[in-house]
Amino acid sequence: MLNIVLIEPEIPQNVGNIARSCVGFNTTLHLIKPYGFFFDINKNKQLSRSGCDYWKDLKYIEYDSFDDFLEKNNSEKNRFYYITRYGIKNPDEANMKTKEEVYVIFGKESVGINKDILIKNKENTIRIPSSDNVRSLNLSNCVAILAYEYLRQNKYEGLCLKEPHKPIF
Repeated sequence: MLNIVLIEPEIPQNVGNIARSCVGFNTTLHLIKPYGFFFDINKNKQLSRSGCDYWKDLKYIEYDSFDDFLEKNNSEKNRFYYITRYGIKNPDEANMKTKEEVYVIFGKESVGINKDILIKNKENTIRIPSSDNVRSLNLSNCVAILAYEYLRQNKYEGLCLKEPHKPIF
């Protein structure tokens, strides 16, 4: 099963968009504090709007720190992938075809994942290829790219392959 992990996210619109995508991907969202915004779906209009009306369907877990996250999820049965501009693998080189829990981990928008974490996990770092015209890609777009790579490798298991709401064919 796919798990999306956000370390100290800073932009509420990104988190809302990612939350909506997680509902669409049947994915659990893991949020690691501190946040760069006030996390209250009912009071933060940017967060609420970007997640639309999907918040009620979102499976999410909050953690006080990255160490707290590791303590609760670190198991030999789980696979961790760290998404970074410094990654040594392309998304298609990561073996995500598994029945194990897969955690795709993203850092905060301004600085990414702590370099000490990346160095300790070098073999599990992934870089999304891009031109040399940009330093980084938008966080919510990166989540979508990696989620679809996981889903592609697992034959889109659990997803609707045809339009479920208003089919025209």
